[in-house]
Amino acid sequence: MRLSVLSVFLLAACDTPSTTFRGAPVQRITVAQSTFDVRVLDRRAEAIRLNGEWAPRLAAVEPRARIAIETVSGCKVTRLRGDQAIIMADLKCTNEPDPIPPPAVIFCDIQQETKISVAGALLDARCE
Repeated sequence: MRLSVLSVFLLAACDTPSTTFRGAPVQRITVAQSTFDVRVLDRRAEAIRLNGEWAPRLAAVEPRARIAIETVSGCKVTRLRGDQAIIMADLKCTNEPDPIPPPAVIFCDIQQETKISVAGALLDARCE
């Protein structure tokens, strides 16, 4: 009896999303011989492979996961990571602006206080 209860809990966890995607709507999609539950949240997605395949390699599953995620999200996958069972993706959607780049690091050899105009803004700098 204990074994059967434990088996139910273990099997139920097979398609449970990570904490980041808990509560996100799920879409089931089949690409070739792989079936995925795909969840999309902002610019990220998670695909959980549901079907049993004997020792699939990530190189075989990755293109199918990419197609599944792009089909469900309507966005382009820019980066994939994970394993044969759970694949995480970063997305680039055409209707979204590019993310703001991090601020540039400026090195200078100025030895005295000076005012510099950068892209229309006045910068009061002292570099030593």
